[in-house]
Amino acid sequence: MTLRFVAGLRTHPWLWMLAALLATAAAYTPGVSGGFLFDDFPNIVDNEGVHVTSWSAPALLNAALSSPSSEFKRPLASLSFAMNYLLTGADPAGMKLTNIAIHLLNGIVAFALLRLLSVGANRELARCDDVLAASVVALWLVMPINLTAVLYVVQRMESLANLFVLLGLLGYVVGRRRMLFHGRGFALAAASIVAGSAFGLLAKETAVLTPLYAAIIEVVIFRGRCDLIASDTARISRRVVALFIVVLVIPVITGAILVGPSLFAQSTWAPRSFTMPERLLSEFRIVVDYIVWTILPTLPDLSFYHDDFVVSTGWTQPWSTLVCAVLLLVLVVAAWGLRKRTPLATVGIAWFFACHTLTATIVPLELIYEHRNYFSSLGLALTIVVLAIGRDANTDRTRLRLAATVLISLLWLYDLGLTAFTATRWGNPLSLAQELAIRAPDSPRAQYELGRTYIIVSKYRQASPFVQPAYAALERAAALPRSSTLAEQALIFFAAKLKQPINDAWWVSMEAKLRAGPVSIEDESAIMSLTNCTLQQNCDLPADKLLEMYQAALSHPSPRSRLLAAYADFAWSGLDDHKLGYDMIRRASEAEPHEPAYHVTAIRFALAMGDRNLAEKQMEFLQTLNVGNRLTAMITPLRKEIDAEKVNSAPPSSSTR
Repeated sequence: MTLRFVAGLRTHPWLWMLAALLATAAAYTPGVSGGFLFDDFPNIVDNEGVHVTSWSAPALLNAALSSPSSEFKRPLASLSFAMNYLLTGADPAGMKLTNIAIHLLNGIVAFALLRLLSVGANRELARCDDVLAASVVALWLVMPINLTAVLYVVQRMESLANLFVLLGLLGYVVGRRRMLFHGRGFALAAASIVAGSAFGLLAKETAVLTPLYAAIIEVVIFRGRCDLIASDTARISRRVVALFIVVLVIPVITGAILVGPSLFAQSTWAPRSFTMPERLLSEFRIVVDYIVWTILPTLPDLSFYHDDFVVSTGWTQPWSTLVCAVLLLVLVVAAWGLRKRTPLATVGIAWFFACHTLTATIVPLELIYEHRNYFSSLGLALTIVVLAIGRDANTDRTRLRLAATVLISLLWLYDLGLTAFTATRWGNPLSLAQELAIRAPDSPRAQYELGRTYIIVSKYRQASPFVQPAYAALERAAALPRSSTLAEQALIFFAAKLKQPINDAWWVSMEAKLRAGPVSIEDESAIMSLTNCTLQQNCDLPADKLLEMYQAALSHPSPRSRLLAAYADFAWSGLDDHKLGYDMIRRASEAEPHEPAYHVTAIRFALAMGDRNLAEKQMEFLQTLNVGNRLTAMITPLRKEIDAEKVNSAPPSSSTR
């Protein structure tokens, strides 16, 4: 019966794919009812740019360029959030449904890619077995490690970028097959890599790896061959080599020259709690963790928050650093050894490592995020399935193939169940916060988020049963090693809202952490939250305490513009020190000249201080940022204020008789 079922799948692989897509949709659906989380707030909830009210080109362009998450702005992802907002408002359900649709679409494209990917060892071309392709994609679709790229709304950036990566690779493989069979197709192959990279980059920078993924396919599968007449083979092969020199080698060298020096600058790493060597050493352990979390994860593994990770400070500190480095080296050697017998397994392993060349090396990003494995997990799924049930000279034994098929099926069921369970917990903000706090008891972020969620559900009622649990969770978060000042901020904020005494120890702890540094974005957000609450007269907080927090945070070199701008607002409105506020906003606009908000505030402060020259200079720069009239609605009233100031301050005209 089992053999007949497998035979049926071979005859109708699209039925297997359809079943996998439906199962994936069913597993993720319970999470649609959940809320926003973590980086969703600065990128979507608090980002006024994506809260568009019309389909006008300036509004959509402004939305596309509104993301605070990257200097590249990731315009395509931000534009998609704005379109969601236009269609369904601020309800996260519509955005999560869109993410699920993108994930399913990625599965369909991946299936089409894998069906075409395998080239025979000789001159003939062999299609990747349809059931093999369907099995790989079915497993990948439900892998629990990919849940954050689906239900975590902001990480549409990751899944959308990889949609274009997969489309680019599919076009490349189609083009190369045409070159093998018909002698043409080079233009399609080249255009696919370029377009996949370009459009993917508009969603997230990880799409820059598209040429590297294609190069792996070329080296392992196509091997630069073109099975035409002998006189044409060398010419076509040279074109392929030239293509990768243009799309891969030259960009890598250019990037190393332009960006490389800044990556090694001490100021680049100042905001981080680790150095470049510590990051590189730590990533050996992290990448091995990624492999385990992808193949056979447990609930504590996929805790979303991983800020409790202990950084490696040497090859044997901890000892697992060296062990993991050796394991990864063994995996690389194994991949090389498999390249002729099972080339698809080599492709899968190589894709996994290639995917992490950007996020697990010298770029000063945070150490761990599960969504970074969205593409790499496809590589591991490919390797697992190929080694288990793939065709080659040594795997044509029915019983072994049947046993391997059963194991893959059990793994799929395990992943499906774990994903469905986690999605159910994601379906409610309180249940999610409780679940993640259980999975990561030593994570300051997980414990803080639990306390913050308790605050929200308490509705600031002193009699609420969530008040004491909120205090307890936040106290626990504040006391954990490597915690930011968010917990202290929440404790102060909550007590102020409840009209309860504020423990002076919270101020002391917050200031001590800020002076110790480095000051993270979370620390900046903590100070800004207390400032906004005070300026909006929602909290009665002592100005001298807030001033001490700013002074502690600004005691470190090269503060970020957002902290300078927040200090400017506090000095201007909270301390009534207009000169200090004026100086701070000028520093912020100079440090980050491409952020319109700083120029707008600088213009208003300059007009209030009577400095028309600075107001004009800021306006001139603001005009240069008004691409596609996206800032016209903001600029027009400011222009009127400047013109009015000119009229009021102009000398009286001379009169004649």
